[in-house]
Amino acid sequence: MKLNADFSQRVVIKPEDYQWAPSPAAGVERMMLDRVGDEVARATSLVRYAPDSEFPAHEHSGGEEILVLEGEFADEHGTYPAGTYIRNPIGSSHSPRIGSDGCLIFVKLHQFDPGDTVQKVIDTRASEWFPGLVEGLAVMPLHEFQGERVALVRWAPNTRFQRHTHPGGEEILVLEGTFQDEFGRYPRGSWIRNPHFSDHAPFTEADGALIYVKTGHL
Repeated sequence: MKLNADFSQRVVIKPEDYQWAPSPAAGVERMMLDRVGDEVARATSLVRYAPDSEFPAHEHSGGEEILVLEGEFADEHGTYPAGTYIRNPIGSSHSPRIGSDGCLIFVKLHQFDPGDTVQKVIDTRASEWFPGLVEGLAVMPLHEFQGERVALVRWAPNTRFQRHTHPGGEEILVLEGTFQDEFGRYPRGSWIRNPHFSDHAPFTEADGALIYVKTGHL
């Protein structure tokens, strides 16, 4: 399968575009954002677990990156409430099992550099924010490796950032509020992939925004 597999193209998916598809496990559905491969694939997805659902034990042959969006994700290693950021490196494995509230996660598979071997669990609800490059921005760094950077960025209402270019591309998931640029408005749940050397001038209006952002990986 190839879905949004031309990484030189800009892609925008908003909540009204979601099309949920069943996974091999009962009670587990996926909204595929990009994908290269079949069941084992380089993939970026939203995954929705029904209450009391499970996913079979599996190994991460290309690594796994997770941001828990709603509910509580769990496996034999721990329990991870909404706001938890997880990196499971190449060769790690687990058996997800979900409690009575179900959960929704953002997950990226088979996208780790072989040298990126750090396992991480970060509770973003309790982590430190740092001032951004302009007034109204706050940044929470989550990961960095050889030019790839992952962070949460909080935008105060009515904040503007200068036009800038993305060497290595940029990927955004809107977690709260409405993120905007000259190309459109992106409400909560929107996913944006801007290709290598794309540019834009983002801003917010009255509701501000919180975004997950990854740069330098495309």
